[in-house]
Amino acid sequence: MSGVPETSVVFLWHMHQPDYRDCLTGEYYFPWTYLHAIKDYTDMAAHLENNPGSKAVFNYVPILIEQLVDYDQQLNAYLTKGELLSDPLLALLTNAERPEPGSERFADLLQKCTRANRERIIERFKPYQHLMGLYDNAQEVEGADRYFNQQYLTDLCVWYHLGWLGETVRRDNPIIERLQQQSFNYTADHCRDLLQVIYSAISGIIPRHKKLAESGQAELITSPYAHPILPLLLDFNSTHDAMPAAPLPNSGEYPGGEARAHWQMQKGLDVFKQHFGNMPKGCWASEGALSDAALKVLSEHGIRWTATGDSVLFNSLQNSANSTAADKIKSEPDTRHTAFQVGEGDVHVFFRDDGLSDKIGFEYANWHADDAVGDFVHHLENIAKAAPADNHTVISIIMDGENAWEYYPENAWYFIDALYKKIEAHPYLTTRTYSEVLELADNQAPLNTIPLEHLCAGSWVYGTFSTWIGEAEKNHAWDILCEVKRAYDQVIDSGTLDQQQSAEASLQLALCEGSDWFWWFGDYNPSDSVKDFDRLYRQHVSNLYTSLGLVPPSSLDTPISTGSGAPANGGVMRQGHQ
Repeated sequence: MSGVPETSVVFLWHMHQPDYRDCLTGEYYFPWTYLHAIKDYTDMAAHLENNPGSKAVFNYVPILIEQLVDYDQQLNAYLTKGELLSDPLLALLTNAERPEPGSERFADLLQKCTRANRERIIERFKPYQHLMGLYDNAQEVEGADRYFNQQYLTDLCVWYHLGWLGETVRRDNPIIERLQQQSFNYTADHCRDLLQVIYSAISGIIPRHKKLAESGQAELITSPYAHPILPLLLDFNSTHDAMPAAPLPNSGEYPGGEARAHWQMQKGLDVFKQHFGNMPKGCWASEGALSDAALKVLSEHGIRWTATGDSVLFNSLQNSANSTAADKIKSEPDTRHTAFQVGEGDVHVFFRDDGLSDKIGFEYANWHADDAVGDFVHHLENIAKAAPADNHTVISIIMDGENAWEYYPENAWYFIDALYKKIEAHPYLTTRTYSEVLELADNQAPLNTIPLEHLCAGSWVYGTFSTWIGEAEKNHAWDILCEVKRAYDQVIDSGTLDQQQSAEASLQLALCEGSDWFWWFGDYNPSDSVKDFDRLYRQHVSNLYTSLGLVPPSSLDTPISTGSGAPANGGVMRQGHQ
């Protein structure tokens, strides 16, 4: 016997993409939803299936669920009835009409087929590397891309999708093996075969995760519908809890924010239940953004547990009202790896181990998988040994379940598999879900929660809201949203829209309230990504005006932000601590 109490390790994998569709036309602007589906969502399910002694929590954002279902339905309609696809990049694998070489549309599609990790994806496959070399050379001569023909675009597109496939699909599918051996000169039949594989991967995501949940291996949870920052909808001033000097939007507050927070929660739960069959017990409030008021909203919607970053805990311990908890954690730091209860609320709060989670997100990609797993488990062991025996120790590893893996060799296949196996065989570390932790406490011994009188409002990123508010361009984007929300309220109150029109406008407003647009505004981020998300945000706001029967203001033609930074991992992830 080890003499160390059994210690729970909870992996919470967050799956999230904003809505990349133009909801008025149905066209997808960017392919990230289905690309992550065929690469990451399939692989993450397979890793758990291949390690039946392991458990994990998966957070599926409702707007992501709806897009996955949409792609599933569209691919089925194309493969069975020949109906057109609304994603122009995916449509390159069909018999749909193509833009002419040399046209702006042709050049845009070429460029999109190059947006993959150069080292881990493109250079892994010699044919893809060769095609990219031709593209790179053409960029040195203005207008050279007009000399690329349709066959080149087809070959580049096929390799783009082959490169983005998950390892479970690549390793187990003879069709993919044949396509990779083909190398060049892909035909319509080859493209259809690839589309069939893509369809199979996407259509299996929800059923596979449902089966994992039914077996007890996975806990499935969700977020507010379009991934808004709940505390900011409720009160811009919550920003000052962790950033007292931060400037706020000129609007002062988000009009009707409390009602919208409840709408986003209820709509999210409805979508989750529709597709997964039950109500979740936990909720990853978008970006782990919490406040006392946000916890109250979660409680009113029946949520039993939530989580955020440990910087929120550390900020909260600075408040004199939490002196008892602060003294306890100061004397025994590893007692923080447990459940917390805030005030009189009934929602248990778990705090992410930012250091360990960020090791997976930002450090281990360049390690040998066995060394990385050994180092990670060693840190887990140290926490387990140092924590009090009666602490109900729960080590929370919470991170992006999709963006990190393309920086690893072979989509982190070796690392994730070895990690699950190492913990599964461990004498006192065991993977659990949060609901299982709470159920064990209910059935065996009361959970030794640590009380907090007040939660310092913040997110898993730095323990603040600085990623979404408090900077000129981000605040300007909030003012744009507040302006269109006031217009929305006036039109809805006037009764000029029928029930269906009102519902459509409310959905469009929800997309505008999403966190992603504010994440990308600012000089910290790379210009290409900022341009993409800036454009889509303004399009969503413009579409909202149109859905209200109003003319969008001409100011929406002006970009909000340009970006000029070069952050780690392209800015798609952040570290918990600054």
